[in-house]
Amino acid sequence: MKQKFIPLLIVGTALLAGCDKPTTTTGSTSTTPAANVAPIVDKADAIAVVNGQYIPKSSLAALEKEVAERSHGQNFPKEKLIEELIQRELLVQDATQKKLENSPELLAQLETAKKALLTQADLQNFIKANPVTEAEIKAEYDSKINAEKGTEYKASHILVKTEDEAKKLIAELDKGAEFGKLANKNSLDAKESQNGGDLGWFSAGQMVAPFSEAVATLEKGKYTKVPVKTQFGYHVILKEDSRPLTPPPLEAVKEQLTPFLQRKKVQDMIETLRKQAKVEILVPLTDEKPKTDAAPVAQEQPAAPAEAATPAAEPAKAAEGATTTQAVEEKPAVVAEPAKVAEPATAAPAAEPKK
Repeated sequence: MKQKFIPLLIVGTALLAGCDKPTTTTGSTSTTPAANVAPIVDKADAIAVVNGQYIPKSSLAALEKEVAERSHGQNFPKEKLIEELIQRELLVQDATQKKLENSPELLAQLETAKKALLTQADLQNFIKANPVTEAEIKAEYDSKINAEKGTEYKASHILVKTEDEAKKLIAELDKGAEFGKLANKNSLDAKESQNGGDLGWFSAGQMVAPFSEAVATLEKGKYTKVPVKTQFGYHVILKEDSRPLTPPPLEAVKEQLTPFLQRKKVQDMIETLRKQAKVEILVPLTDEKPKTDAAPVAQEQPAAPAEAATPAAEPAKAAEGATTTQAVEEKPAVVAEPAKVAEPATAAPAAEPKK
């Protein structure tokens, strides 16, 4: 049966190009110029032999892990995975025979890949040596989350465009009209949802200042007698209830606090390295825009060659001095930092009426 290349080869090629993680694609041939000696593999530890070169079982295990991660758990038959490794080995042997490992392009890519792998290795080594402790998680929780105390409110509102509209609605409420029905009929925020303007539970910080201040001063069961103006329009607000703001328990936010503290440790480490390093920026930090307001050169009386050259030469010298001798202390770049995750919320608030 004729074997065909399976899509995994594309994955392998992308992996080699991006080098986002160290993955063993073959177990027999090394194309790195600094170590051009193939590792010794016993036949008992191999899954196949290609032109006398053994492919180790560890390569198959690595490929299975790679496939599982990149295909969201999708499984491929073992025979196809083995065929993939055989085809990769054939390509490696062919490239080695052609001495492609000595090409400037590949050498540059290998150097870039080496730096990327060393960057990841250094970060992983630091994280392993400096794990986030239970005490650090508890301290962060106490300082940032458990310390957040206050009040949360349950309210409804009617949002209209003009102050006159809001005043008319207040007059109808004074006559005994039902708040929810007025909201469903008139509110820009409830016409489609027909929820009576209900905002659920929220903390003061979730609302714009005029709105939250009005809710805080209202008595339970009362509505605003004066329209509340915000950037969204004019509100008539009904305060339904209030209660102390209860922060989430430690266990509920522990998984969010751990990566947050981990990132902070990594950033502190990088900042320390940056402060200890001697760094000089040798290129402009911003691209210089061409001057468009320069005066046109006079045609009747052109300047002498020496005089004409002087103004052009002086700015060039100034630019050179600014970009080659000035040491710029910039913020440390985040090198291969894990994807950022939003800091844990301090409560489980309801939807925010910023519409």
